[in-house]
Amino acid sequence: MNIKKLFMASDHAGYELKLYLKDYLVKKGFQVEDLGTNSAESCDYADYAHPLAEQVEKDPEFYGITICGSGNGISITANKHQGIRAALCWNSEISRLARAHNNANVLSLPARFISKGEAVEILEAFFSTEFEGGRHQRRIEKIPVKK
Repeated sequence: MNIKKLFMASDHAGYELKLYLKDYLVKKGFQVEDLGTNSAESCDYADYAHPLAEQVEKDPEFYGITICGSGNGISITANKHQGIRAALCWNSEISRLARAHNNANVLSLPARFISKGEAVEILEAFFSTEFEGGRHQRRIEKIPVKK
């Protein structure tokens, strides 16, 4: 994967981990746009998940990272957007499979349940894994709701 532009968003529970990972990614040469939140003060994850999802939907070259306490709320919100495949990952194997089989374009992390070191391993697996295509592409094409 040759990704260089990322969007990040979190709620208050994911704020500290977001800052840590943002610094890590910038040092690795990624261009990271932080869409908030900008403090550990209580806030609503949807206020940050929707703008991130909109940015990722605009260009298939963009990827996102969302973080909240459990990873669930922010992932569910991002997945309301038709072009988003947000995967809640709590270990590197799930992260690899999310990319290889689901072509996930948003990595969702559960800040309260993983360490910073585990988060880096998950992130590294996500961004070093290519989508396998084939039968997985056929399945992905069936995800969007057709009206």
